[in-house]
Amino acid sequence: MEYVKLGHTGLDVSRLCLGCMGFGDAKQWVHSWVLDEEQSRPIIKEALELGINFFDTANIYSMGTSEEYVGRALKDYANRDEIVLATKVHGQMHPGPNGGGLSRKAIMSEIDKSLKRLGTDYVDLYQIHRWDYTTPIEETMEALHDVVKSGKARYIGASAMYAWQFQKALYVAETRGWTRFVSMQNHLNLIYREEEREMLPLCKEEGIAVIPYSPLASGRLTRDYAESTSRSETDQFQKSKYDATAATDRLIAEQVAVIAERRGVPRAQIALAWLLQKQPVTAPIIGATKISHLTDAAGALSIQLTSEEVASLEEHYVPHPVVGAL
Repeated sequence: MEYVKLGHTGLDVSRLCLGCMGFGDAKQWVHSWVLDEEQSRPIIKEALELGINFFDTANIYSMGTSEEYVGRALKDYANRDEIVLATKVHGQMHPGPNGGGLSRKAIMSEIDKSLKRLGTDYVDLYQIHRWDYTTPIEETMEALHDVVKSGKARYIGASAMYAWQFQKALYVAETRGWTRFVSMQNHLNLIYREEEREMLPLCKEEGIAVIPYSPLASGRLTRDYAESTSRSETDQFQKSKYDATAATDRLIAEQVAVIAERRGVPRAQIALAWLLQKQPVTAPIIGATKISHLTDAAGALSIQLTSEEVASLEEHYVPHPVVGAL
């Protein structure tokens, strides 16, 4: 495993991050394909054995049960001081007023609930899951600053927003002397590259770590388009992200298959190798639900694509509707 700094910080993270949205109680979540606690533990253990020290979850994932499963597994299998544990806040956690969002009330309540579920005194990275259009960004940034100063989080990060919003948050924190975001968790893969227009250049200029989610486009870059899985048939989120552009995206996926066959490696390794060479990507978030997903991802670290291969992977891309920054 390779390790790099998380943006302009002294924090060492593995070059791959295990995304934990796929762990939780399916009865508490919109995804029926998530793994229960017994099924998720071998995945987490394998990640640790591969040298992955970076784990990402969220309060909203299976309504907190993802945090519970991850917290218990890490307590059993890992040394907390060696783990970089990340979670998120924003989602609606209970009905009625103040059940979600990024108000001071919501943030102060949800950090404590996340820490209890994770079984830890602090998280290493506390991220806002989306932009809150109903709360002043000043209120959000001050609350996050106080979370850090209280010792409940070491760093803060953001996810899925427009570049102007992220720049505004950075500016507010800078001018007020508050804690700045150190990372951006955004939507980026071979068939969704809209972040290259503004967000990636902004992050590179500001020294912000980029930790992309959906690096394999919910599996669409790892198999033939005619092949289906339980997730591809039931996951309405991935359908909403990719169905509209399936015809052109398929050309890219086919080129992934060509290069993978030529090199004798799984397609996932080619798609991830492309993402790992994209600046300023720090650590793609791998949503593994099988051991093979992790071993395939680890293999991508040793692949160096040629400039000709990169060009062939990128040549069929066409502009896509913005997805994620909603």
